[in-house]
Amino acid sequence: MPFCPSCGSEVAGAFCAKCGSAVAGAAPSGGVGNPPPGPPPAGAYPPQGAAYPPQGAAYPPQAGYPPQAGYPPQPAAAGMTDNLAAMLCYIGWFVTGIIFLVIEPYNKKPNIRFHAFQSIFTSVALIVIQIVFSIVIGILARIVGLFGLLGLIGLVFPLIWLLLWLYLVISSYQGKTVVLPIVGPFAQAQAGK
Repeated sequence: MPFCPSCGSEVAGAFCAKCGSAVAGAAPSGGVGNPPPGPPPAGAYPPQGAAYPPQGAAYPPQAGYPPQAGYPPQPAAAGMTDNLAAMLCYIGWFVTGIIFLVIEPYNKKPNIRFHAFQSIFTSVALIVIQIVFSIVIGILARIVGLFGLLGLIGLVFPLIWLLLWLYLVISSYQGKTVVLPIVGPFAQAQAGK
């Protein structure tokens, strides 16, 4: 028995009784794209041990045909969770922050937008502070002449930067929203939070 190409129901004549579409020229029962009228021979679809749909029940959707009644729609591919996306905003500092502001499903979520903006603003602020700090340390080292001591002080800043980065990554993965001073409110304003 042929199937309607519009709604997928079985058709007894030239027109579908369910939707009224013309079925003239449809492939005969068991043809390409149509399921066979009864259970297939042993060893064929589905694998052994799986149950066949009862006679007259709808088969899974075939290529080119709409889904038929009796089978639930397949779930859409699930993206990553919000806490993972928020954590990834901080992994590559401003680079991953920009990426998550561009990626379609995540750029519409205020929480992820906040973490992306905070990542961008924090990394830019830390880069500027590092440059200014390096210039000031260089000038003081020339004036005072304590290159070794001031150089050791210069090593403290990257350690603080690393600890801040770890704190933001871990907190965001745990689902916590850490609003940093100064850059946090700017990020909230940009994210619409």
